[in-house]
Amino acid sequence: MPPAVVLVTGVSRWLGGALAAELAADPAIDRVIGVDTVPPPPEVLRRLGRTEFVRADIRSPLIGKVIESASVDTVVHMNISATPASAGGRASMKELNVIGTMQLLAACQRSTSLRRLVLKSTSAVYGASSRDPAVFTETMQARRVPSGGFAKDSLDIEGYVRSYARRRPDVGVAVLRSTNLIGPRIDSLLSGFLRMPVVPTALGYDARVQLLHEDDAVAVLRQATTGDFVGTVNVGSTGTVLLSQAIRRLGRVALPVPEQAMGAVGRLTRRAGLVGGSVDWSPEQMRFLNFGRVVDTRVLREEFGYTPQYSTEEALADYARTLPPVLRPELVDEAAASARTLLGRVAGGVAVVRSIAGDRHRPAPAVPGLRAVHDA
Repeated sequence: MPPAVVLVTGVSRWLGGALAAELAADPAIDRVIGVDTVPPPPEVLRRLGRTEFVRADIRSPLIGKVIESASVDTVVHMNISATPASAGGRASMKELNVIGTMQLLAACQRSTSLRRLVLKSTSAVYGASSRDPAVFTETMQARRVPSGGFAKDSLDIEGYVRSYARRRPDVGVAVLRSTNLIGPRIDSLLSGFLRMPVVPTALGYDARVQLLHEDDAVAVLRQATTGDFVGTVNVGSTGTVLLSQAIRRLGRVALPVPEQAMGAVGRLTRRAGLVGGSVDWSPEQMRFLNFGRVVDTRVLREEFGYTPQYSTEEALADYARTLPPVLRPELVDEAAASARTLLGRVAGGVAVVRSIAGDRHRPAPAVPGLRAVHDA
């Protein structure tokens, strides 16, 4: 049975607005209410259709009045800030994410009409470290628990949502742990990083990256809102790419720097205005860029019932269509191939020299009857 009244938080951002627009286009849904602290930008507002926008802060008691007066039966929580710059600093970011979620859940707890709660979470709750498994399943925990930033906030938020689910067993709760989002229209953590003409990377590391196309993200959110799945599900595309491959395919220039210098490089690029507010230089994000993270998507395909339309490589290629390259990928490939050829010749020459030197300095064969004499 489809929901009657859906409330979507964070509707002024691209993903929240895209979901609200999809729900508003469904005639089976009576009302769609979008909530945010700021009005949607014109490009988002044009898509919202019959969505009713309410300017409200989820940290205030007003959100409870909205839920109660409209008899909301489904809440989709997406008003979670990923970067301090976009939220006005780390303190404001934590207050919006954690305190805002607590207030929203308190309003949901008091509601008698609520039947479903969907949380848009992140695979960042698994952390990133050298001890990580090849893939994370939904039952696994972080080998190195995130200590701050967006990942730590998301861990706390999931904990509050689990507590709410225990208190309200009559409400179906779905938690979507999405991998890094990318696409031509969305502004995400990773897309902002890869948009830089020169992309700093940690020397000696090459992370595995699993992506999720923006269209697949909207489709999964819509299905979670109108369906009956209950539980936690990893949301990601098939396949992975190395960070170096992603940089090369987007026509960017990689700049390997010592790991200890990554934080300083991040501060320098931000001061110089080379990156926007969507780029995060927190220690947690730096660990992800070093080690990467891959999640298992069996539950998404077999239990949730959705197969992404885009693989990781296809999602990256779709993003590349709208990103003017600094260097054409074929030029980067040609330069890399030439470098490999040159290194191969040098290595071959070294092997020949070592072989000759080995013949020249090979000890004489032992002569029967003679003993080796050692210096005293």
